[in-house]
Amino acid sequence: QVQLVESGGGLVQAGGSLGLSCAASGSIVNINVMAWYRQAPGKQRELVAAVTSTGTTNYADSVKGRFTISRDNTKNTVYLQMNSLKPEDTAIYYCNANLRLVLNTRWYDYWGQGTQVTVSP
Repeated sequence: QVQLVESGGGLVQAGGSLGLSCAASGSIVNINVMAWYRQAPGKQRELVAAVTSTGTTNYADSVKGRFTISRDNTKNTVYLQMNSLKPEDTAIYYCNANLRLVLNTRWYDYWGQGTQVTVSP
């Protein structure tokens, strides 16, 4: 059994900052990519940022220069620091991890439960 537990999020005024974290636990052998997605009301889920096990990062154009993704491989944890937040960043943010389990050669995608981020004007 694998769990991705997110923390952080909340309500902030435009221009403010928030930090998210997501810890993966369970019978995990390796984690490849860890990422953050978000879904706003009435919109499709979209990739916000991703980071590989070696630290290579990728960002959506809309958050470049404002958000920073990082991870701690020793803790199986991924972070998202969000600065200069805008009302359009309001969404539910989901953690995602592509990982391999003990006694299993396949890679699987797991998702966190989601955490609400609300940015007021």
